[in-house]
Amino acid sequence: MRKCAKPLPSLWLMTDERLGDEALLAAVARLPKGSGVVFRHYRTERTERRALFEKVRAIALRRRLVLLVAGEWPGGPMRRIAGRHTPGWMRGRRARGGAEKNKRAALLSMPVHDARDMVMARRAGADMVFVSPVFPTRSHPGGEALGAIGFGRLVRGADMKVMALGGMSVQRFRRLKGLGADGWAGIDALR
Repeated sequence: MRKCAKPLPSLWLMTDERLGDEALLAAVARLPKGSGVVFRHYRTERTERRALFEKVRAIALRRRLVLLVAGEWPGGPMRRIAGRHTPGWMRGRRARGGAEKNKRAALLSMPVHDARDMVMARRAGADMVFVSPVFPTRSHPGGEALGAIGFGRLVRGADMKVMALGGMSVQRFRRLKGLGADGWAGIDALR
């Protein structure tokens, strides 16, 4: 199968409440221009989440970062948002939410942990998947990692962009490029 032709960043920051707001904003500001950010903060109260999102969006605009929103939309205008990241717990809802109102919000990414998730992402028309956990990670201690071989098997024949997530680094990404990784994402690795 042919990979998605949309130009997408090869480096992504996944936001996480564990970082703290100031550390998160500093991490977003340090990303190389043209990188991506998946704004998650699922457990943050809606008003606080929207305020933090607006700060992240302002940095993303200045740094020319690609910004995706995960989970429930925090409210406000969807201008200058590249698209949505639909976590597993939202799969029963409309995946692209808002894309029909804003052509710039047309990118859809989804998490993939196993073959079933990969099939669901393909059926949903995902442009990109975040495959995890590739290696052991602090955000999911004790979780079973795919490893390089498991990652390669899972993404073989993927017709969307594939980002490796979980215990990633630049060196590990280089190892995975030949196995189908188009890029990588991190939380702790990008602080």
